[in-house]
Amino acid sequence: MENNQLRNILTKIGEVNPEYTLDKQVYNFAKLVRFIDNPSEEMKQAAMVQEDPSSIQYIENPSEIVQLAAVEEDPYSIQYIQNPSERIQLVAVDEWVFSIQNIQNPSEKVQLAAVKQYTWAIQYIQNPSERVQLAAVEEDPFSIQYIENPSEKVQLAAVKDDPFSIKYIQNPTQRVIQLVRSKKLDI
Repeated sequence: MENNQLRNILTKIGEVNPEYTLDKQVYNFAKLVRFIDNPSEEMKQAAMVQEDPSSIQYIENPSEIVQLAAVEEDPYSIQYIQNPSERIQLVAVDEWVFSIQNIQNPSEKVQLAAVKQYTWAIQYIQNPSERVQLAAVEEDPFSIQYIENPSEKVQLAAVKDDPFSIKYIQNPTQRVIQLVRSKKLDI
């Protein structure tokens, strides 16, 4: 099929359903950019990062649409984005939970999304909030091994669910020790 025929078909589809116009779909399918007369710089950038997501590092101040195109294609590319929005961070973590390690200062919402997907992702989060720590140990008490200096509340939550998780707590509080002993375990 010739390019003109294909372009006409794609144009007709966009006329029938405006959600599928070439201008909108180029952000989902990079190769469509060839059918657009005078594509915008943003369209060219979106097409480029879909072909090679790491190329986003060479784009100065990429738009959120371009950032989204990159992380949807390869969540690892978030490492090349300075100050990605929470939306971009969430997409990256949803696509590949381990991309959390490439996000500087992820929001609490992003941290929670990561540990709810895979509790041991907490090991890649610097200074997780108590809420994030609790979410991790309530899902998997043994994830406490990756939490530096967990609060008593976090320690209690972990040993309440599984007393054997105490072996991963460096300095358990007296209340934590008492709770474990009340469950008839020697520590």
